[in-house]
Amino acid sequence: MAPATTLPWPLSALPASTHPYLFLARLDNPAGTLLLWLPCAWSVALAARQLDLPPRTALAYTLYFVLGSLISHSAGCTVNDMADRDLDRLVERTKSRPLASGAVSMGQASAFLFLQVTVWLAYLSLLNPYSVLLGAAAIPLVILYPFMKRHTYWPQAVLGIAFNWGTMVGYSALSAPPAWHVVAPLYAAGWCWTIIYDTIYAHQDKADDLTAGIKSTALLFAHRTVPILALFSTAMLACLACAGWAAALGPAYYALAVLGSAALLFRTLRVTDWDDRESCWRGFNANVQVGLLVTAGVWADYAANRLWP
Repeated sequence: MAPATTLPWPLSALPASTHPYLFLARLDNPAGTLLLWLPCAWSVALAARQLDLPPRTALAYTLYFVLGSLISHSAGCTVNDMADRDLDRLVERTKSRPLASGAVSMGQASAFLFLQVTVWLAYLSLLNPYSVLLGAAAIPLVILYPFMKRHTYWPQAVLGIAFNWGTMVGYSALSAPPAWHVVAPLYAAGWCWTIIYDTIYAHQDKADDLTAGIKSTALLFAHRTVPILALFSTAMLACLACAGWAAALGPAYYALAVLGSAALLFRTLRVTDWDDRESCWRGFNANVQVGLLVTAGVWADYAANRLWP
């Protein structure tokens, strides 16, 4: 995401010399961190539901992944901007990013990335060994993603593989190895979801991307974006339903996670103006609400199961 002109409080109160690094880590906008965290929240609640764990355990692991997602997302953004600094200068929305604008040098970014990765690995090490290895296995995907937009119109597919890794790590943190018959359709749902929201996101820059030679599903789908994303939305909902069936979830899950998400997804596709940057930005952010509906569905079923086992 493009840096904002100001940071929210209390980050804005920090010394001005730190501000470029805060923008580099995308701490000016929480949407990316939330989209990374939400699949973790889905799987933690599902694991707690299946294992009949107490709410304090489910809540503790959910909060653990909030901070973990913040750290890992900030490191991923630094990697992305280091790889894309020359391309970012060619795109109106991203030309003011710290590396593209020269506010942060490559040497400074490398030192900052080393610090981020060190903190992330230390934080990850608090989990069981299976989850540590599983989480670390995502690092090559994070490095690979920014280079895909130079070679394929499907960088969103690689982003989806990386961004939904938390469905596996979240579940395995409570039960290793995870219940793959539940986690696999949940992971597939998240992958489809990433294609949806990141295609909407990429529509913001399609004119500049053409000039810069950046590839994306927004350019690939073009005028067929709505029907194609409708298919991905349908696939996402079907995978969510399969995950719910595999986990023996009840009606609260289907009402919120499946039907609620369906209403919001198809409304977003209907109202988004694909040639208007602000409209695409709103459509992208609406997907945070989709992820929260899925989370609410799993938690509602978990609560109902605790009250009426």
